[in-house]
Amino acid sequence: MAENLIDLRSDTVTRPTPGMREAMAAAEVGDDVYGEDPTVNALEAEVAALFGHEAALFCPTGSMANQIALQLLVPPGAELLCDADAHVITYEMGAAAAYGGMTSRTWSAVGADVDPDVVAGMIRPDGYWAVPTRAIAVEQTHNRGGGGVIPLDTLRRLRQVADEAQVALHCDGARIWHAHVADGVPLATYGGLFDTLSVCLSKGLGAPVGSLVVGAADKIERARVIRKRMGGGMRQAGILAAAGRYALAHHIDRLAEDHAKAARLAEAIAPFGVLAAPVRTNLVPLDLAKTPLDAPTLAAAARAEGLLISVLGPRTARLVTHMDVPDPAIDQAITTLTHLLRA
Repeated sequence: MAENLIDLRSDTVTRPTPGMREAMAAAEVGDDVYGEDPTVNALEAEVAALFGHEAALFCPTGSMANQIALQLLVPPGAELLCDADAHVITYEMGAAAAYGGMTSRTWSAVGADVDPDVVAGMIRPDGYWAVPTRAIAVEQTHNRGGGGVIPLDTLRRLRQVADEAQVALHCDGARIWHAHVADGVPLATYGGLFDTLSVCLSKGLGAPVGSLVVGAADKIERARVIRKRMGGGMRQAGILAAAGRYALAHHIDRLAEDHAKAARLAEAIAPFGVLAAPVRTNLVPLDLAKTPLDAPTLAAAARAEGLLISVLGPRTARLVTHMDVPDPAIDQAITTLTHLLRA
């Protein structure tokens, strides 16, 4: 990527910092398929402790971590409930059906605005030859919901709904770090509400790769088998795990800076009527339906002026702030966007 381009497509485009590269180079390693990589083992123990769970499993990708977690909770032929824009069924290539053999049913997509009573009304019990519901999945923060944060009270009510129906509750917590910083909810509090979580080290935290499945020890032992079956067994993965450990130690609190940058972007473009949702974290969603521009046209024009943005649909675009975009670059992005939206 040319150095003069400002990349607001995603917080996955970050490059490791010098300190992170040093940690990776110095990492003690072993063969993780044999459980002998000390840096991977330390990362897994650290993340499990952060969320108040017994164990965690390091995976190459967030999609794999999500799909492993879902397979732990939903047997083949049973049902997962989630919202219609959930990452687990929108951006993971049909893996829940292809690999897990599970069916899914969705409530209307409203991002982080989840109604537990609606979810409760969708749960199908065993019997009557209907497909039984086995798990509910939510996303914190919500990607297509513009980085929205599901309120803690809503999550507690969902936990109650799941308990009353005797179904499991999974959190796609790819950006749960952002929710933690935005609302001040301890990670262990979030962890205590879910049977399983997936958490990502390369969205916002700046690691080059890696996510973890978090849960009870017996679940994570099963998860290790599923990971191997899916081709996710890694050897001297401590080099990657070291980046994750560095990110956890140095890059969580600084997410507040990214939130502030996103708020500045949102404030600047709000007069043009294109904000698709209130901006709470580091995602700025754009709805261009009421403008002459479509998303591909805006993205192409922005790129010509040195700014990269994501196209999520014909009239939907997204800006994402992250650690590799300093304040002067945000200023330039505001100049470019206001010019293009005003044209």
